[in-house]
Amino acid sequence: MPDRYEFGANWASFVERSYSHARREAAGTSLLDFLGVPNLRGLSFLDIGSGSGLHSLAAHDAGASPILSFDFDEMAVRTTARLREVAGAPADWRVERGDVLDDTYIERLGAWDIVYAWGVLHHTGSMWRAVANAAKRVAPGGRFFVALYSSNVAVPSAEFWLEVKRRYNAAGPAGRRWLEWWYLWRFGLGKNPLRLPLLIRQIRGKGDERGMSYMTDVRDWLGGWPMEYADDQEVVDFLEERHGFQLARIATGDACTQFLFHNAGSPGRKTVARDLAARRGCAAPPPLR
Repeated sequence: MPDRYEFGANWASFVERSYSHARREAAGTSLLDFLGVPNLRGLSFLDIGSGSGLHSLAAHDAGASPILSFDFDEMAVRTTARLREVAGAPADWRVERGDVLDDTYIERLGAWDIVYAWGVLHHTGSMWRAVANAAKRVAPGGRFFVALYSSNVAVPSAEFWLEVKRRYNAAGPAGRRWLEWWYLWRFGLGKNPLRLPLLIRQIRGKGDERGMSYMTDVRDWLGGWPMEYADDQEVVDFLEERHGFQLARIATGDACTQFLFHNAGSPGRKTVARDLAARRGCAAPPPLR
């Protein structure tokens, strides 16, 4: 079994087959909605694990400057660079290969108004170190937008899915296709063919959710390795108590819990993730400059 799933190849396929202006717009809408701002003008943006580059492109469209996108996977770097070309190769948007676990590289990046790491840090093989390194790059008063696979909603269990991922990565092309069809039957349709119209609506609607593609996400989910889960409250405690952040927004219930933290600079009130989620997941941090 390989040590790491070929994330870059999956995102290259997504851009080749599924990229569209509508997905570009959907990515921008989802990014700004969760950040709670109308645009990113005057704000710097660091995209950790840029993958397809779609959300770096969305940040560019929203006016962020400068932008730095980096990824561990060389093919993901090339794919992000391809979308940078779509944007006209702006001089204030850099794309490069980098590793969030490389302390020397990360330290060199300096501080950023918005640090974005969506569905990435749990695939590094050292999740908590990756979270800490990413958090250190958030400027005082800045925002940390991070999404991590949640152990709180892992059904049937985290152990079940880790075994599925091991099988998927050890399989050849035919075995992977079989597991993808198995996933669609068991989890997409719930073993009920009458649910096919609902599944089709979900597939068609995926482009409205962060601009993503249903099958790209299925392959990313089944193949994503290495892999760690995080308890939602543990993430909040880690960043609030150890790194001086304050939770501003949370979205729970899906495989990835989305968190938006404000870099307050020192520990403040203890946030109960479940309580904030129940209040529509939003507090009121100071405005971004």
